[in-house]
Amino acid sequence: MFALSSTVLLPLVLLAAPAGARVQSPLPTCESGTRHLELTADTPRTAHEVCIHPGLSSSFLFNAKLARVELPGRERFRVVENEVGFMLVPTRAVKDGERIPVTVSFQEGVAPASITFMLVAHPAEAERQVEVTLQPRSLASYREGEQRALEQVQQCRQEKAHLQTECAGQVGLTGLFAQKLMGNKGVPSKNIERSLSARSGNTLTTAKAHSYRSDTGHTKGGRKVVRLAVVQELHNKGHTPWTPAGAVLVGPQGMELKALGMWPLEPIAPGRMRQIIVEVEATEEAARGIFTLKLWSQEGGGRVELFDGVTFP
Repeated sequence: MFALSSTVLLPLVLLAAPAGARVQSPLPTCESGTRHLELTADTPRTAHEVCIHPGLSSSFLFNAKLARVELPGRERFRVVENEVGFMLVPTRAVKDGERIPVTVSFQEGVAPASITFMLVAHPAEAERQVEVTLQPRSLASYREGEQRALEQVQQCRQEKAHLQTECAGQVGLTGLFAQKLMGNKGVPSKNIERSLSARSGNTLTTAKAHSYRSDTGHTKGGRKVVRLAVVQELHNKGHTPWTPAGAVLVGPQGMELKALGMWPLEPIAPGRMRQIIVEVEATEEAARGIFTLKLWSQEGGGRVELFDGVTFP
């Protein structure tokens, strides 16, 4: 039985996409809370990128009455509209990396008269609510925004303290015990090299693959929670570097387990190989079955690498 070091089982903060021109547009940063946009007649007429994801709703709210909403390929969405906003849910017909414009026109008396959003299909995330103000915000609105910002800062501080606590802890086997990740049976491992298969069209292929499971010592809704890791030796058969950005595990029923982190976040040069570790957390029940691992890169464009046949010990 092989025991991972604590660095393998440590949540990592994903790096931002690197600067510089790319052949493909990079994926936008997806805001986790409510996104506020304040627009005036002088605001540059550029499309505002908004992350969407199949099966997840995104709501757009305005402080002015809508005249119409123009959405190409509307049949690929479920859309609900009223006079001050609309909600859309992409179906599986919307593919990762797609960019779909939606133009909102307003009734007379506001500026700008219309705005355009660029809906970007993200492999794992969606912005759940966008609030648009078409005139200077009131003092109450500013105070509300300030309070929300203070709450987000406090949350960031708590998450930072949690990460610092883990990073400052013991390493090796001692660290696993200290973080309650070892369990009485150690860290079970499984060779999944034969069962794991790369999808046709992948830029990456797998040379070696193992999966791991460890206890966390806590529960969620009365159910035992476990930590899972997939370790792959990946070969880049493309012509450009491939840099990890994010990952999800897709379960048998389509449920997605977002990665706590990937390591290392370093590019794989064309024709070269590198070991990549993906870690998730799930209830013991959700960790059963056969999964598909979905990876995407910092280079952008929305293209994903899919690996079927992931199982855990």
